[in-house]
Parts: sequence; C-alpha cells; structure tokens
Amino acid sequence: MIRVLCVLSLTLALTACGVEGDPVRPSLNAGLGISNSGVHLGGAVGLHKGPVSLRVAL
Repeated sequence: MIRVLCVLSLTLALTACGVEGDPVRPSLNAGLGISNSGVHLGGAVGLHKGPVSLRVAL
C-alpha cells in the first residue's frame, strides 16, 4: 500500500510541475469516519486537465 501511495505521489508531482507538457491540477481528499463498527479512513487523489478528470479512491 505504501508503495502504491509513493508511486501516485511521484506521478502527481511530475504531472503538476509540467514535465510532460502543460501542468494539470492535482487534488487530494482525505476522510475519517466513526461508526458503531469502528473507525474508517478513506481518501482519493485526482488529476484535472480541461474537461478531463481522473480520480482514484484509496
């Protein structure tokens, strides 16, 4: 899981700085939920460029 997060972070950093062309807008969303069954962590990372949007939930 940590390896996947590192690869996604590196990819977001490279695309955000414009190495492969025009910069894209990265986004990060994190959440914490508490219920009767316990505590749940969640999150998502995404890339936005023009009308195209890509989001991966973790």
